[in-house]
Amino acid sequence: MKRVMLAVFAAILLLFPLDACHPAGKGEKVETIKIGVTLYRKEDTFVASLCSDLEKIAKQKEAESGKKIVINMVDGQSSQALQNDQVDSFISRRYDVICVNEVDRTSAAVIVNKAKAADIPVVFFNREPVEEDIRLWNRAYYVGADAAQSGRLQGQIIAEAFAKNPALIDRNGDGKIQYAMLEGEQEHQDALLRTEYSIKAVTGAGIKVEKLADDIANWQRAQGTAKMNQWLAKYGDRIEVVFCNNDDMALGAIDAIKESKIKQKPVVVGIDATESGLNAIEDGSMFGTVYNDAQGQAKAIFDLSYALATGGDPSEKVQLQDGHYVWVPYRMVTKQNADDIMNILRN
Repeated sequence: MKRVMLAVFAAILLLFPLDACHPAGKGEKVETIKIGVTLYRKEDTFVASLCSDLEKIAKQKEAESGKKIVINMVDGQSSQALQNDQVDSFISRRYDVICVNEVDRTSAAVIVNKAKAADIPVVFFNREPVEEDIRLWNRAYYVGADAAQSGRLQGQIIAEAFAKNPALIDRNGDGKIQYAMLEGEQEHQDALLRTEYSIKAVTGAGIKVEKLADDIANWQRAQGTAKMNQWLAKYGDRIEVVFCNNDDMALGAIDAIKESKIKQKPVVVGIDATESGLNAIEDGSMFGTVYNDAQGQAKAIFDLSYALATGGDPSEKVQLQDGHYVWVPYRMVTKQNADDIMNILRN
């Protein structure tokens, strides 16, 4: 008899999990919203910051709405196969919305088709899928920022500094900028656009450039240090500017520069405006960065997900473009406004 009772109780738990509701007075059931989030790599500094903001926003909304909001974040560990399995798990457990920070941006069609078959909306973020994949279904969305804009703003930091004081950038006085480029990831949309448009912004301002080196450092600080050490050994103080597709790689380059014996240290610029990056600007080791608004993206992801989960009209909660996209603008950051951006991060 005990075995039968235990089996019945286990079956009840499967049908009505304990996290499906919580007390709401007089035994009333509280509506639960379940949002599954799969990340390309949990250790990525910017992604970690965005996810922290997302959890805070969800807790605030939970307190305001009286609904229980479950945010389940899992790490794709840079494996698209693993991430696909995680999406399958969210689908089998009937999550209301699936949010995807995709490992391979060219493979979104697989996830879109899975979500469409299950009739569960999917919100991609931070790593933009191929447009054709997003348009496979009217309930597939992307939240992010225009990578080309971030590149333009990064280049603008250098172009404006050159215009004010050429000697600050053009250390050897030859009338052009010798530069090196640390790229985020091979064939990654953001890396390609940031690389292209940062240099276009400089040359578009009438400044001549000479590329000494460029290489992939996969968004990672340690790889940025390793590449920069190689370049310093080869070029010494000939490098005048180091363009980096994100702050982590910029900080890695700075680590190498600090350990080197070169007298003319290059100017280093990043993208993201992480807390560590802003600290580097304030101590003078990083010249500038571009604010990638993690809080703004997190809010857009949550607002969009909440509207979809509760049957609301997404266009009433977020500013949708072309029916599928939410774009959060970048901002240029130098020592003049680094404190302002730091205050935003800490509030």
